[in-house]
Amino acid sequence: MSFIDGIKARAKQNKKTIVLPEAGDRRTLEAAHTILAEEIADIVLIGNEDDINKGADGLDLSKAIIIDPLKADKLNSYIDLLVELRKNKGMTAEKAKELLTTQPLYFGVTMVKAGDADGMVAGAVYSTADVLRSALQVIRTAPGTKLVSAFFLMEVPDCEYGENGTFIFADSGLNPNPTSEELAEIAASSAKSFEILVETEPVVGMLSFSTKGSASHPDVDKVVEATKIAKEAYPNIKLDGELQLDAAIIPSVGASKAPDSDVAGKANVLIFPDLDSGNIGYKLTERLAKAQAYGPITQGLDKPVNDLSRGCSADDIVGVVAITAVQA
Repeated sequence: MSFIDGIKARAKQNKKTIVLPEAGDRRTLEAAHTILAEEIADIVLIGNEDDINKGADGLDLSKAIIIDPLKADKLNSYIDLLVELRKNKGMTAEKAKELLTTQPLYFGVTMVKAGDADGMVAGAVYSTADVLRSALQVIRTAPGTKLVSAFFLMEVPDCEYGENGTFIFADSGLNPNPTSEELAEIAASSAKSFEILVETEPVVGMLSFSTKGSASHPDVDKVVEATKIAKEAYPNIKLDGELQLDAAIIPSVGASKAPDSDVAGKANVLIFPDLDSGNIGYKLTERLAKAQAYGPITQGLDKPVNDLSRGCSADDIVGVVAITAVQA
């Protein structure tokens, strides 16, 4: 069974309600059709019911919950909630009503915040900035979490490294140049995400172009400091660095370059020093190794809201909805 098939099976066992606010997009409707047919999750579509039904020609969305914000029974309570959440930023009832009735992202995240849905998936139409802005303003960060970050769950075919070819790559979608403290937080969040989704022990490699002092540079120092911070703050996580990629995942190289490390050669959670390397790394793996890349999946929010690539397929949306349901 592939990783995503396992995630779908787990989602079916504890079905959640996921909001898809981009109901004007055919891929979203195709994904909703599949999700409902396979009983992966209950689906809420945001938009005008007639328009959605016209766009869903040939699809069965009879089990979907369709909510038109202009006619929503809970619109007034959502307005009150949004005003309460954002009153320090000058939110008024008039502004809240305009946001909720004209911007489906805000209606979706407010539904999640209110407990009327368990998570949201968007990004087929909206930009990552739009999706995350609405989530950060309304859902906010989880208690005890200092930073929201993003990862890709990578499933590499015919790969003996990681967890049978399964890895988390972080941060590969959100924070451009994290500090040492932020890298440590990303490492902790990613370890937790790996444990939840893959259901096995996370082994975290803090990546660099240096392994255990083989090079000297401020960029290396940042990763060394991040490793120190993470080890002190999260002593129960199996984590080490700084490690080059080959030393992190290939047992023979890890044994040669970092013989005293219990992580070298065994890492399944890879923490990249910046967004440049994280984004390049996941795309290289996806294209050259023909890996399946699920994400960017957000972590650190109080409730799950996940982003999609605007080039995503309907199958990609199905996979991210299943992951979001399991996170929930």
